[in-house]
Order: sequence, then structure tokens, then C-alpha cells
Amino acid sequence: MSQFMYGSMEEVSVDWRGKPCKANKHGGMSAAIFVLGLQAFEMMAVAAVGNNLITYVFNDMHFPLSKSANVVTNFIGTVFLLSLVGGFLSDSYLGSFWTMLVFGFVELFGFILLCIQAHVPQLRPPHCDMVSNGDHCEEAKGYKAIILFIALYLVALGSGCLKPNIISLGADQFTRENTKQSKKLSTYFNIAYFAFCMGELIALTLLVWVQTHSGMDVGFGISAAVMGIGVISLASGTVLYRNKPPRGSIFTPIAQVLVAAITKRKQICPSSVEMLNVSRNNGPNQVFDTSFNTENLLHTNKFKFLDKACIRTQDGKNESPWRLCTVSQVEQVKIIISVVPIFACTIIFNTILAQLQTFSVQQGSTMNTKIIDGFEIPPASLQSIPYIMLIFVVPLYETVLVPTAQKITGNDSGITPLQRVGIGLFVATFSMVSAALVEKKRRVLALHHDETMSIFWIAPQFLIFGVSEMFTAVGLIEFFYKQSLEGMQSFLTAMTYCSYSFGFYLSSILVSLVNQITRSKSHGGWLSDNDLNKDRLDLFYWMLAALSLINFFNYVFCSKFFSYNPSLSNGGPCHDDPKARQGSLEEVYDI
Repeated sequence: MSQFMYGSMEEVSVDWRGKPCKANKHGGMSAAIFVLGLQAFEMMAVAAVGNNLITYVFNDMHFPLSKSANVVTNFIGTVFLLSLVGGFLSDSYLGSFWTMLVFGFVELFGFILLCIQAHVPQLRPPHCDMVSNGDHCEEAKGYKAIILFIALYLVALGSGCLKPNIISLGADQFTRENTKQSKKLSTYFNIAYFAFCMGELIALTLLVWVQTHSGMDVGFGISAAVMGIGVISLASGTVLYRNKPPRGSIFTPIAQVLVAAITKRKQICPSSVEMLNVSRNNGPNQVFDTSFNTENLLHTNKFKFLDKACIRTQDGKNESPWRLCTVSQVEQVKIIISVVPIFACTIIFNTILAQLQTFSVQQGSTMNTKIIDGFEIPPASLQSIPYIMLIFVVPLYETVLVPTAQKITGNDSGITPLQRVGIGLFVATFSMVSAALVEKKRRVLALHHDETMSIFWIAPQFLIFGVSEMFTAVGLIEFFYKQSLEGMQSFLTAMTYCSYSFGFYLSSILVSLVNQITRSKSHGGWLSDNDLNKDRLDLFYWMLAALSLINFFNYVFCSKFFSYNPSLSNGGPCHDDPKARQGSLEEVYDI
């Protein structure tokens, strides 16, 4: 790998008025705490809707069970897919803070519209029991369905555009050039996940209980109020934030590299890196490239065909930026291409998450939900179990496991983000194994012994996945943020959420495919009935467990060949430790 680096410039951050930030006045944890407030309250609001949405769509809107599951997975998938829009708008035009403020109000309006529909009977189908009389219940259609989907996708648009910017704005409060603050970045990601867990926990206990006992209209109303508090929290920290100014379209430089490389595909790459174009023009007044960022990247030898975009073909003349790019431009495109396999390996992980928010909730509704006389646990509240555990485990991980791992590995985060993701992907497989075993037992007892299992039998699948999510979710966010440069933090962080999106969309596709493939003359398929006792959810879970295990081995293979750009490693541009640059699972699995 070449150690040839071109120039360096300092980070540029401004306050809310566009003036340069002061180190003693802006940023740090005192500013990030307001972003964490929005993180907790926004998650509380959207989780209360998303995690119990299948109950509302099935019982109140009278959609069939498989269709209800797809409505939920498509909604959540769209939330995460739209994070790309939020990341693009932030990095290119608005900046993180203003993107969050605008779309915070969009999400708030969506919650209000959901509340209105749930409260006004004329906006919903007549009441009907879908379990006992599902074939005769009127499904929501026409303007009733339109209002539902407008409300849901306003929430999806707002939440999706907020998510990557919550992470990037909070992380931007810690400068990479300040060694002390840079080391706090991993801690910030763990605290952000703790705030996420707190929001989820309150949503899945208190707010879901309110939805179940006081009505969905009251529950949606509380979500709207909580979202309003989150927006106020964001606005309260306005004068303290360090803001990264937008830098114009992030896609144009990427497109320029691809067009230039294709145009010069017949050129031969020079033997010396020094012969590649390092500046934005060839004239006497050369300037270093800042199209992507305020720092320039070391040249690497991967994807060498892209280096052809840096070959000068008109000596002494200025070439169009669509024919001649800089090394830094090309290296940024290489980074984006190199993270795609890692990104793809987390899609199955999020398909498993989709089951816990859909079929597992319905699974719980067929079980004995009584804890003590007079008190029953709402099935959706089972999703709070991992977050109760994580509220204690995350601080333990940060205060005990990370310092211990630091002494062993010498890594500031204890273990590398890629190792953290890999551990989570491996553990997630056992969540589906547990779910399949319990569902098989539940179905046999219900059909052959007329017995109802306690709802707490499905708790292990939530607990196991909670542990895996602590590793994978936080590791993936940290990985993408550390791989990004100035002007692309929000967009690359949004790729994390795209993994969620594709995972939920894949769930919808798998449900439809499984029903098509397993359909027979006597039965409609594994997941085609509104009664889980007639379905074969256990076989569907086994299929996901197998896919998850295969996906883990694929991830090990991909991560083995992944290497960081040296200028993005913890050691900085001069750091030449190949293990630190690699950061792959080789060190964990001794591959």
C-alpha cells in the first residue's frame, strides 16, 4: 500500500450563525446531550407506533395477518431507506441541524394525523373481531386507507431523515483533531445506544400499555407529545452545537470519478503514484482537492481501475473534472465501494429483527399473557425485555469490558467495529433457533393438548437478539462514521439504516415467496392463515436461522479482505500498523 499523501487541512465547524466555533464554547458532551435527548424521545415516539403497529393494522384496519405484517415491514423499511434522503440533504444543502429541525416537524404532523384517525370512528372500518370473524370484517379501503398511509409515511419521512443526522450531529461535537475528544467518540456511540434503549423501553412498556388499555388514539397522541418534547430538546442546544457546513452535492464527485475512469479505461496506470493527479487543476496555480472533505487521503492499491480517472492526458492544459479527477476523489469512491459487502452482510440480521416486530408479537398474542391476577402483559411489550437488560449491560460494557479489551488489544474501542459487528451477527442466529423451538412447542400444545403456553417462553428470542443488536448496531454505526470524511458523515451513516430498510423489505419478499412456494391444494402456505395454529411459523424461523448462519460465514469472508484507508485509521496518516489498518475478524477468529 502506498504511503503517498497529498496535503491536509483542518476541520471547519461553525455555530448556528455561520461563525467559526470556539473550542471552549461549542461542542463536547454538553452539546451532544441535547441531541441525545432527541434520540431518546424520537425513538420513544416512533417505537411505540412501529412495534405495536401490526396490532392496530390487524385489529382496527382489518388487514389480513400476512398483509398486516408486510404493511409494518414496508413502513419500517421505508423509515430506514429515507435516511439516505436525510443524509444527502444534510451533507449537500441543509446541514444536520436544519435537516433535523425541519423533518422533526414533519414527523410530528404524521403522529398527529395517526391520532386523529384512531380517534374518529368515521375514519376507520366498523369494529370487528379479526380472529373469530376475519372473513366477514370490512378491510380499510378508499380514503380510510389513504389517510392511514399518508400518516404512516409522513412519520417515515420525518424519522428517516432524522436518524442519520442524530448520529452525525452528536458525533460532530467531538473533533477528530483533539485526541482527548476523539477517544470519547466510541463512548458517545455507546451512550447514544443507551438513549435508544431507554426510548425503546419506555415505548414498549408504558406507551404500549396505554395503547392497549386506553386506546390507540391516546397512545398515538402521547407519541405526538413525546416527539414535540424531542424537537424542543434539539432546539435547546442550538447555541452550543458545532455544525459542519454543507458542501454541495456529494454525488457529483462520485459520478465524475466513474465517468473519468470509464472514459480512460484503455489507459495504462503509471508505475509511480506521484504521476497521478493530486490537485484540482493542472495549471500553475494548483490547489489541493477539497471536493469531498477537508482532509486528503492516502492512495491505496485496491480497485486500481479507478486510478485511471487520475491520469493526465493533456499535459499543460486544464481538463474537465469529468475527465480528470484527484487522488482524494478516487479514494473516497474506493471507500464507498469497499464498505458495500460489509453493509450487505447485515441485511439478514435486520430481517430477523423484522420478525420480532411482527410475527413474534402475534405469536405472543396467542399465549397466556397473565402475570398476576388482574394484570396482563401486552404482547408488544415483550420487545422491552432486551432493552431492560441492555440498560444494565451497555454501561457494564463501557466501564468494564472496553477497558479490559483495551489492555489486551490496544484499540481505543476495545475491539474494532468490524469485530463487534461479527460477534453480533453470530449471536443473532440463536435468536431464530430459540424462536423456532418455542413456536413448535406452542403449536403442539395448542393443537393436541389444548394448552396455552406462558408468553415468557418467547422472551429468550428477544433477549438473545438484544445482545446481538448491542454488538452489531453500534459497531456498524461506528464503522461507517469512522470510514466517512468531512461532507459525507450523514450519508455514510445513513447506509447503516439502509441495512435496516433492506432487511425489512427482504422480510416482506420472503413472506410472499414462502407462501407461494409452500402453497398446496389443501393449504395456502406456511404463513397464509390469520391463525398461527394453522400456519408453520416454526419452519419459517428455521429457514431464517439457516440464512443467518450462512450470512455470518459470508461476513467473515468479506471482513477478512477488508482494509481501512490508512488516513482514516486511529493512528492517523503516519500510523503504519497493518493490524490496526485491517481491523478485520481475522484477529477474533484467527483466520
